[in-house]
Amino acid sequence: MRVRSCYIYLLLIGVVLVSGLDSCKKQRLRRHKKKWIKNAFEALSENKYPRVKAISWWNENFDNSKLRIDASKKSLKAYQKGVANNIFITAPVFLNGKLVAGDGIYHSAYPDFGGTEDVVTTERINEFETLAKKDIVWAYFSNNWYNSISFPSDAVSIIHNAGKVPFIRMMPRTNFDVGGPDENYTMQKIIDGDFDAELTQWANDAAALDYPILVEFGTEVNGDWFPWNGSYNGADETSYGDAQKTDGQERFVDAYRHIIDICNTAGADNITWFFHVDAYSSPDVDWNDIAGYYPGDDYIDWLGVSVYGPQEPNEDYQSFTEIMDDVYPVLSSLSDKPIAVLEFAITE
Repeated sequence: MRVRSCYIYLLLIGVVLVSGLDSCKKQRLRRHKKKWIKNAFEALSENKYPRVKAISWWNENFDNSKLRIDASKKSLKAYQKGVANNIFITAPVFLNGKLVAGDGIYHSAYPDFGGTEDVVTTERINEFETLAKKDIVWAYFSNNWYNSISFPSDAVSIIHNAGKVPFIRMMPRTNFDVGGPDENYTMQKIIDGDFDAELTQWANDAAALDYPILVEFGTEVNGDWFPWNGSYNGADETSYGDAQKTDGQERFVDAYRHIIDICNTAGADNITWFFHVDAYSSPDVDWNDIAGYYPGDDYIDWLGVSVYGPQEPNEDYQSFTEIMDDVYPVLSSLSDKPIAVLEFAITE
């Protein structure tokens, strides 16, 4: 009995110690999120990256990601305090139907439109603005192509009627979970015109609007977690087009240009086009660098980048400024177009 009692006592001590360590880890992570948010807003407020003219928080808790600004009271307060600075503005400026840089940094968001990124509601927009204590310029959502390509009229109308600018992510994927190649929506098929009828209708629907919208194609193209990445469209081969360029990148450029050409032909001059990359390329090889995917200044109006801290508790910690210090020079050398941090967030 005495031996058993000692064993139970030691076991209880172990449980308490482990529980204490888990609690410490959670507290440390909370401090990290608060610290990360503070670091981001301080750097932006101090104009450390003068070409950055817009930011958009990725607010979600899909698959328990805890990226929402209200994942904890401390992270919410840090966000509210940071975004309260007057440098973060909420009134968009348009010139000839195109969004242009304003006198400050536009504040925007993906306001938790569900796991498939397309459950667009006024309530979710209002909820984010209430949490942030600041309005947003645009509401960001995905136009998943799945088995057909169609203009997301309902979602666009909801966002516009809420007084925000609709920002459409054209996502050429047959299903939401595809992480490798998508045999249906390849860049070559887009180039060959296999979807021209649907894309033309998409463009006509966009042109019919009496207000401006923002659009991007091929989100985070330099990341192999999406099927439009060069890995699945020719990688480092040089059999397509210009022999001096790698096929994976060149096909993306031509596919994106093809879509923009269709929209321009339809008279959709109310679209502001964004080129969106991740801060780090995966795989990190020459044929997957950011510059090789750029469609060019004649096609693109804004440069965009995703900047994420750890998205899971066991990931290595990088501050907002550490990441931006790596990618900002790359974007700045690419073009003199304004830069938007189209996605930024960190787990709790």
